[in-house]
Amino acid sequence: MLESLGLLAASLIGAVLGCAIALVPGLHVFNVAGFALLLYARMPFVLSEQALALFLLGALVGWSVVNVIPTVFLFAPDDAHATAVLPATKYLLRGRGAEAATLIGSGSLGALLGLVLLSPILDEVVRPLRAILQPHTGWILTAIIAFLLLGEWPRADDLASPLRRLISAWTYLGAGLLTFALSGLLGMVLFYRSPIAVESAFVNLMPAFVGLFAAPGLLQVLVFGTRPPRQQVSPWREVEPRLLLRGSLTGLSGGLFASILPVVSGGIGGLLAGHATALWNERLFMISLGASKVAYYVGSLLLLFVPGLTLTRGGMAWMISSIYVPYGWRTYWLAVAAVALCGALAFVVLVAMARFAARLANAWSPQWLAGGALGLVTALTMALTGWGGLLVMGVATAIGLIPVLVGGRRINGLGVLLVPITLNVIGVGPAVAAWLGLL
Repeated sequence: MLESLGLLAASLIGAVLGCAIALVPGLHVFNVAGFALLLYARMPFVLSEQALALFLLGALVGWSVVNVIPTVFLFAPDDAHATAVLPATKYLLRGRGAEAATLIGSGSLGALLGLVLLSPILDEVVRPLRAILQPHTGWILTAIIAFLLLGEWPRADDLASPLRRLISAWTYLGAGLLTFALSGLLGMVLFYRSPIAVESAFVNLMPAFVGLFAAPGLLQVLVFGTRPPRQQVSPWREVEPRLLLRGSLTGLSGGLFASILPVVSGGIGGLLAGHATALWNERLFMISLGASKVAYYVGSLLLLFVPGLTLTRGGMAWMISSIYVPYGWRTYWLAVAAVALCGALAFVVLVAMARFAARLANAWSPQWLAGGALGLVTALTMALTGWGGLLVMGVATAIGLIPVLVGGRRINGLGVLLVPITLNVIGVGPAVAAWLGLL
């Protein structure tokens, strides 16, 4: 009993750390986890392998719930939040940023509750799905890429001349296609000839994600930002139970789908599930995205703990499995309990931080906040990855600015992962890399 309580305490400490990490734009919990594993390799006597695994599980839960704060108040999303920026920004400009953060967080809490309720039958649900999907992974990923690109919709002024409408429409569409193509090319470089030192391999993708998703929004605020309307400090507004239920179930299904397939993120899973279930409401959409993100991150790691499933999905699961392979139902149920406890703690922190961020937005200039955040993520990138990482961040930022300044969806930046891994899955990755001169 004491050992189990100690393990749960380790997960709660991890959750507190994860909540703190989530407040730094562009800093991913995977990067901090990689650093923690390096420290553990030098000082293995500090924690047991099982305690470290539950500590990292708690950190992942805390981070995935709370990291909506930079997305809403600083326009600095991660890959899973890229599609939520527009509705969240609309709420911020109406003085309801705290409400937007809480809506996304309520979806996250709903997904965690769904994972806990599904935990007794998770093996029975995932095992047949894995058997069905695994042989078709290559063409499924190809179809998802096609869906993302075809999902771009031209935007033009209907009152303009036909030629100007055509140019305007293809400017928007072209920006989306260019973002995907350039981010995919960057991904090929990082996978086959990364300029980042081998010693920093555990954060190889950090500069790219900071540049593609966090830095462009911060630069936008720094250069063009104006003080948003006065924010309502109270994040609470009545949410219809049916909206919360539907959004949570939609996001949960999309997140679990993403957690089974390689590469597909929670943002893509939520987007697919939203289209499949015809989400029509901004509030519903934000709830769904919050649920999908958490179901993807936490669900993929929870699958590692399912006895006999041997399914390793997601960056955190791969890192933990390098030092510890969970076994037995006792460990699994401890992980489920840790998810429930850490999720409840993280949601309380999210509500408190949404109130604090709203007060901060009322009191401080957004340019100062964005400038400080940009300086911090640049310094962290330099400290963790050196000049090579800073170069990657600069290139990725230039690519990430395309949808911000010209048009297109930010989620197209996920080409950095989708292109190289899809090419490898279908068996042509090395050939394409050789053609590009990367081998």
